[in-house]
Amino acid sequence: MLLRPKPGESEADLLHFQNQFLAARASPAVKIVKKADKRKGKEESTGAERPPLQDSKDVVMLDDFPDVLPALTPGPPKKSKNKSSCVHFEDEDPEERLECHDQHITAVFSKIIERDTSAVAVTMPVTTEDAFPRTFHRSEIKSEVKMGSGKKSIFAQKMAARRAAEKASRAPSTECMQIRSTAPNALDPGELTGQVPVPSITDSKAGDFLTSQQPCLITGEGLGSQNSEQEAQAIHKENLEKLRSMSEEEILQEQEKLLAQLDSGLVAFLKSRRDGSEGLKKELKMEQSRTEEFVESLPAAQRGVGSSLSMQELCLEESIRKEENRKEEITEDDLPVKPKKEWIHMDNVEFEKLEWMKDLPSLRQKKTKKGMQARFSLKGELIPADADLPTHLGLHHHGEEAERAGYSLQELFHLSRSQVIQQRTLALQVLGHIVEKAKAGEFAASLKGSILRLLLDAGFLFLLRFSLDDAVENVMAASIGALRALLVSLDDEKYLDWTFSWYQGIVTFPFVPTNEVEEEEEEEDLNVTEKSQDKKLKDETKPDPEVACYDVVKGLLKTRIQHRLRYILEVVRPVPTVVLDILHILTHIARHSSEACSQLLDCPRLIETIVREFLPTQWDPQVAEPGHLLTSLHGVACSIAMKFIRVLASGGRNATARLFNRFEMKSRLSRFIAEDPLDLPLPREEAIKISTEAFRLWAVAAGYGQACDLYRDLYPMLVRILQSLPELLSTCRRKSPMTELSVQRATAVVTMLIHMTQTAGYTAELQAKLNSDSSEDSEQIPPPPVTWNQVSGLQPFLEASLKKFLQEISQTETWQTLQPLTTTYVIYLAVYYSAYSQQPSVNPVDCLEELERLTSEVLQPLLSQPAIDSMWDLLRPCSALCNPLSCSQAPESVCSIASLSCMGGKPPLSLVGSKSPFAFLTALLFLINSITRIHKGLTSKYRSVLDFRGLKDYLHQSWQTGPPSVTPSSAWILRHEYHLQYFVLALARRMASTCPDYTQHASLHHCVAMALLSRLLPGSEHLAYEVLLDLAFNPEFLPEGKAGGPEAADFSDILQLGTSAKLAQPGSAAAFSSKSTRGALLRESYENLPLIRSCYISHFVHLQPNLLRSQASYQGRNYLIQSMLLPEVRGPILPSDWPFFPLINLYNKVTNAETRGAVLSSLPLDLVNTVTWNLQWVLLLETWRAKTLQSIPTAAKLARLMCVFLTGSDLFLETLIHRYTAALLSVYCQPKALDSLNLDAPLPGLASFHDLYISLLEQFEGVSFGDPLFGVFVLLPLQKRFSVHLRLSVFGEHTSILRALGVPLQQFPVPLERYTSPSEDNLNLLRLYFRTLVTGALRHTWCPVLYVVAVAHVNSFIFSQDSTTQETDAARKSMLQKTWLLVDETLKKHLLYYRLLNAESSLGFDLYEQLPPMRLKYLQMVTRKENNENAPALV
Repeated sequence: MLLRPKPGESEADLLHFQNQFLAARASPAVKIVKKADKRKGKEESTGAERPPLQDSKDVVMLDDFPDVLPALTPGPPKKSKNKSSCVHFEDEDPEERLECHDQHITAVFSKIIERDTSAVAVTMPVTTEDAFPRTFHRSEIKSEVKMGSGKKSIFAQKMAARRAAEKASRAPSTECMQIRSTAPNALDPGELTGQVPVPSITDSKAGDFLTSQQPCLITGEGLGSQNSEQEAQAIHKENLEKLRSMSEEEILQEQEKLLAQLDSGLVAFLKSRRDGSEGLKKELKMEQSRTEEFVESLPAAQRGVGSSLSMQELCLEESIRKEENRKEEITEDDLPVKPKKEWIHMDNVEFEKLEWMKDLPSLRQKKTKKGMQARFSLKGELIPADADLPTHLGLHHHGEEAERAGYSLQELFHLSRSQVIQQRTLALQVLGHIVEKAKAGEFAASLKGSILRLLLDAGFLFLLRFSLDDAVENVMAASIGALRALLVSLDDEKYLDWTFSWYQGIVTFPFVPTNEVEEEEEEEDLNVTEKSQDKKLKDETKPDPEVACYDVVKGLLKTRIQHRLRYILEVVRPVPTVVLDILHILTHIARHSSEACSQLLDCPRLIETIVREFLPTQWDPQVAEPGHLLTSLHGVACSIAMKFIRVLASGGRNATARLFNRFEMKSRLSRFIAEDPLDLPLPREEAIKISTEAFRLWAVAAGYGQACDLYRDLYPMLVRILQSLPELLSTCRRKSPMTELSVQRATAVVTMLIHMTQTAGYTAELQAKLNSDSSEDSEQIPPPPVTWNQVSGLQPFLEASLKKFLQEISQTETWQTLQPLTTTYVIYLAVYYSAYSQQPSVNPVDCLEELERLTSEVLQPLLSQPAIDSMWDLLRPCSALCNPLSCSQAPESVCSIASLSCMGGKPPLSLVGSKSPFAFLTALLFLINSITRIHKGLTSKYRSVLDFRGLKDYLHQSWQTGPPSVTPSSAWILRHEYHLQYFVLALARRMASTCPDYTQHASLHHCVAMALLSRLLPGSEHLAYEVLLDLAFNPEFLPEGKAGGPEAADFSDILQLGTSAKLAQPGSAAAFSSKSTRGALLRESYENLPLIRSCYISHFVHLQPNLLRSQASYQGRNYLIQSMLLPEVRGPILPSDWPFFPLINLYNKVTNAETRGAVLSSLPLDLVNTVTWNLQWVLLLETWRAKTLQSIPTAAKLARLMCVFLTGSDLFLETLIHRYTAALLSVYCQPKALDSLNLDAPLPGLASFHDLYISLLEQFEGVSFGDPLFGVFVLLPLQKRFSVHLRLSVFGEHTSILRALGVPLQQFPVPLERYTSPSEDNLNLLRLYFRTLVTGALRHTWCPVLYVVAVAHVNSFIFSQDSTTQETDAARKSMLQKTWLLVDETLKKHLLYYRLLNAESSLGFDLYEQLPPMRLKYLQMVTRKENNENAPALV
C-alpha cells in the first residue's frame, strides 16, 4: 500500500513516492474527464481515452485574480467555445435552467400556414442524363479573363471567367477600336475613317483618342434625360469631326487659347485624373517614358499639343479599366523557395498566396519636404529614412512601410501589449533605449518635437505601470529599466554627489516640477499649512492621469508604485541590474518631496527589505573575489541602497529618526565606517562607495543633531582616517585609478565633521537653557550627546592637511583632484572658528590670536599666489549669470519630470565643471567673513580680495545680465553662485566701515546687492534679510549722497542734460509752501535711509517663518533644522518690483477695507509716512541706481504710482507725497521713458490696465479737486499710440472730468505731438471729439490739453481728401458743413484755421491768417453743394 505524503517531508521524499507509484502501475485516485467540444467530432469528445500528458506542469489557480492582465487599450473580446456552459449562479435553480433551455416543437412550429398552390401549373420535370447540378471541369473554363483584384482564389477566378463568357455570349460587347503604332508619326486617322486626315502631331496615344468611339471627359451624368448617353456620344462625335477638319496650325492656336482661358486648377484636375491610379502609372511607366522623350523632341508649340492630347487620351475608360486590371505577374523565380510538384496540393501553384515569400520591394527615395515616420532599431537608435539594412537584423517585421527597417513608436506600443512574452519584453526594452537616447539629446537635430512629451501624452507612463504588474519576470525587468530611463538621470546624481560637500551643498531643492498648473487659484488669506493641506486634498480627488500630467512622481505614488516595487524586491528577487534600477527609482522618488519620503517610509516592509537584503552586516566573502559573477544582489551590501537611505533621511528630521531607531541604521553605519574599505569583503570600488555613502548618511543625521553618540564610539577610527588623509597627496601624484573615489570618501568624512562640529557648538547653549528657570514655559530641547571638547581635538589634523594641500595649488592636475577635499577643509575651519568664538569655556584672547596666526600663516600667503589670481579670472567664464545658456533646460526636458539637465556632463568651464573655482572661492570667502566677523581688526588684511580684477569684472557683468528663468536646473546652480556674491557683499560691508578708500567699489557692490535681492531663491531668506539690513539701505553704499549727488541733480534739471523733456512739476490743489527741487528731495531721502530701511523690513514680516528656517540652516543651528529639502521653487523670494511693495501693500489693504464697507476719508500718519518713505526710496533708485530698475517696465512703474491716487481720498494731497510723486513723474516723462512706455502689453501683477484706468477716472471724478498732478496721470494714457478704448472711455463715458482736467499747457510734461500724430482714424472717437467741442463740454479754459488734441484731430479729419469709405467721406463733409455753420465764432475759427502745434502759444497751436487755396476751394465746394441741396426748387 502506497503511503501518503506527510508534513515535514522534503522534495526528495515526494519524488521517491512518485517513482513508487509509477512502478506499481496503480490506477490514480482521481480521473480527469474533459468535456466534449461540440465543434469537434465524437471521436475527440472523451478525454479518458487519451494518454496522459507526460510533460504537464503544475498550475496554481487564484480565484480572485484574472488569468490575463487587463488590456491597455480596448481590444476585441475573446470568444469562448463553452462560455454559456461554464457560467452559472449559485442561487439558480437547475430545473428552471433546464426549462429555459428546453425548446419543444411547439415553440418552433407554433403556427403553420400552408401556401396556396391551387393556381400553380404543375409540369413534369424534364428528363436529362446529366447530374444535378451540372458539373464542369475547371479546364473547360477559359482563364484569360482576370478580375480587378489579384487576391482571388483559383475557384473564384474560374467562376468569374465563366460568368464573363456567358455574358459575352448573350450580349456581345463592342470594343473600342484602338490603333497603336510604334512610330510617333504613324497615326493616320484618314485611312481608318475615310475622312480628311489629321496632321500627325502626337504619338499613338493621340491616335487612340481621335479614333475612340467613347467620350473621355463627357459622361452625360449631368443630363436629366433618359438619352444622356446618346447625347454624350453625339457631342463626342461632333468633337472628333471638328478636330479632323482642323489643320495642325489651327489645333496649336486653339490649344494655346484654351490653356490661356482655362483655370490652372482645372488643368491640374484634368492632369490628376491620369495620376489617380497608381497601378496604371507603374505598368505604363516604360510607355510614358517613351512618350516624354518624343514630346521633348518636338518644338515648343507642338510639345504643348502633345501633352494636352496625351492627357485627354488617359480618359479612355475602357483603356484605363484594362490597365488597372493588369497586375504584375508573380513567377516561380520571384520566390525564395521553389515549389515542387511532388508536394501535396502543389500541382497547381497559386502564386498570389505565396506573394508574402517574395523579397521586400526596393527602398524608394522620397524627395519630399514633409517629415517621415521615425523608425528605431532594437538598440533605440534612429534609423535614417534612406538606410537599406538587411532583413536578418529583425527590423522588417511590420506591415506599414515594409521596405523600411526599424519600428515606429506606434508599433512598439502595439507590441508592448502583445500576448507573446518576448514581444512585450523586446518592445519595452527598445522604448527604454529610445528614452535614454532622447534624454541624451541624440534626436534633437533629427526629429521634430519632443520624443518624451509624445510618449507621455500617448500614455507611456501608465503603459510601464501596467507592465510592472506583469507576472513575467522579463517583462517586469524591461518595464523597470524603461521607468528608470524615464525618471532617473545618473549624471544628475553624479553632480549632486559632487556638490554635496560644497557650502550648503547638503541642502537641495526638491524635485518638484516648477510649472505645476492648478485649476483653481489659491486663496491669498490662507497660510502655508492650509494651502499645502488644501493642495493635498485636491490631488487626492484628481484621477491618476491628470495628476501625472503635471507631476509624474506624484502620479506614480497615487498608483501605489512603492508597494509593487517592494513586492518585486522581496518576493520576485530579480537579477542585480533590476535591483539597481529599482533603487535608483526609489532614490528619485525620495528626492521629490518630504511627502514622498513619508509615503516610502509608510510602505509596509519596503525599508525593512532594503535594509535586510542590501545593507546586511554579513555576507558571502566570495563577492570580493576577482572575476566572481554576481547572480543575485540579495544578501550583499550595496552602495546604492545606502545612498537611498541617505536621500530618504534628507527628507526630514522625523524620517531620519525613524530610520535610525526603527531600522537599526546605527549598527549598519558602524559596520561600514569602522572597517577600512580595503578590508570589506566587496570589490574595492564598491567598498569605497559604500563607505562614502555611510559617511554622507552620518553627515545628514548630524545635520539634525542625531546619531551623535556614534561619534564617541568611532572617535579612534576618525583619528586614524584623518591621520591618513595627507597620504592622498602621494596617491594623486601616482595617478591611481581609485584616487577620485578616495578623495570623495575623505570629503564625506570632513563634511560629517563639519556638521558634528556645528552640533557640538550649541551644546553648551542648549544645556544652559535647559538649566535656566526662564525656559520652563518654552519648548525644552535636550542638548546633543557630544560636547565641544570632544570635537575640538580634530582641528590640528585638518589644518595641517590643509597647509600641505595648499602647497600644490600651482600643480594644475593635482590641485584639480584635491580641490573638493581642500574646499571642505576651508569650510570646516570657518565653522570651527565660528563655534569656537561662542564657547563660554574659550578665552576670547586665545581665539583672536588663533585667527591672527591663521591669517598670517595660511590665508595671506594663499591670496598672494598667482594661482588664486587666475581663479578669480575664471569666475566670469564659469558663471551661470554671465552665461545663461550653461544652465538651460535640456532639449528633451519634460515639464512634469524635474531634472538638473546634466545629461552628458557639464563642460569644464561651467559653475559645476571640473575647472570651476566657485566652490573653493566661496569656501575661502566664507572663512574670511567668519574671521573678520570675529576679529574686526583683521578686516584690512583682506583688502586685496575686493581689488582682484577678475572679481570686479565678474560682478560688473553679473548684475547687468538678466538672470536665467527659474527651473530645477538653474535654481540648483544659481543658489551656489548667489552664496559667493553674498560673501563678497558681506566682506564689502565690513570694508566700508573700516577702510577709508573703499568708496571706489561702493556703487558696484550696491548694484550687485540690489540685483541679488530680486534674485535670491526660497531657502535663502536669511541672506535677503542680511542684504536688506546691512547693504541695500546703507549710506556707505550710496556715496552720491555725500559727494554732491543732489547738487548734480539740480544742475542737470537746470541745464536739461540729456533730455528735452519739460521738467516743470505740476502744481497741486492743496495750499502749501513753494515747490522743492529734485536735489532737495534727494538730500532729504538720503537722510531718511534708516527710516526707509525700517519701513521695508516691517513690510516683509510675512516671510518670518521662512526666515527662521533659513537662519537655522545658515547659522548652523542643527537642532532647529526640520528638513534638508528647501522649499519648492516658484520664483525668487522678492518680486522684481519690490521697491514699490509698501505702496502696493497699503493699496491692497485699503481696497479690501473699502470692499467690506469701511469708509477711509484720510489715512493715519504712520501710513502717510510709509508712502512717503516708499516714494523717497524709489526716487533715490531712479536717480542714482536707474539701471537696477530696468527690469521693471515703465508702464508697471506708472501703474504702481497710480496707487497713490487710488489709496484713500486725499493721500495725494499730502505735501511730501505730492512732491515726490511729481518728481518721479518728471523722471518717467523723459523721452527715453516715454518711448519705452507700452500700456498695451501685459503688465506683471496687473490683470488689466484698462480696468485700473477706469478706476483712476472714477477716483478723479470724485476726489481730484482738479489737481494738476492727478490730471497728468489721467492724461498720460491718452497718447495716440495707445489703445483707443482709453480715449473712448474719457470722451464717451466720463466726459464730466473734462471740466476738471485743467492741467496748464506749461506744466504738462509730455509733448503734444504724442497725442496728435498720427491723425485719428476712429470715426466714433472723432464724432465724440466734435460733439464735446460743439456742445461746450470741452473748452480751452477747462481742459486746454485735450482741447488742443480734439481741435487738431477734427481739423485734420474735416479737411482730409484721402480716398476712404463712403460713410467716412459723408461724415467728414457733414462735420465740415456743421463747422461752417457754427455760431461760436471762436470755435469755428479754431477748427477751420488750425495750422500747427506751438508750445509757446497760449492756445497751444497756431492759426492760419487765411485758409490755403486748396482748403478754401474744398470748403467752398462742400458748402456750395450743401446750399444747392437746400435751395428751393424752381417751378
